[in-house]
Amino acid sequence: MKLQKGFTLIELMIVVAIVGILAAVALPAYQNYIKKAAYAEITSAMDPIKAAISICAQQLAVGAGNYIGCDTPALIGITMPGAGPALSSIAITASSAMITATPNAYKGIVAGDTCTLTPSAPVANTAITWTWGGACVANGYVRN
Repeated sequence: MKLQKGFTLIELMIVVAIVGILAAVALPAYQNYIKKAAYAEITSAMDPIKAAISICAQQLAVGAGNYIGCDTPALIGITMPGAGPALSSIAITASSAMITATPNAYKGIVAGDTCTLTPSAPVANTAITWTWGGACVANGYVRN
């Protein structure tokens, strides 16, 4: 009697099916990871603006939810970041000092996936808290 060595066709088909199922689960998770990594360029470009507004608001002791004096790049003493592969533009809203970042269509990010950072109403001797908003929260690029 001769012993056969190797795999049967059914064993090979089962292995291929398992690999296919694992790939079907892993691919969407990987694509989402790529989007989050690309969106990090946008959120990191917002950080120096956020810090500069916070410092300005504490120095000027602005109050009553009004950030006049801390609502333009010239007043907070920074240069706005330039556009990059993922970042299209960043703007500061007058009076409220809300920071709005607009992305480019890049690595699965849609150009309409804007992100906002809104400062809390300043109260004397308390830190400003920032709230994320926009499509970046809805799409899971940042956590609030």
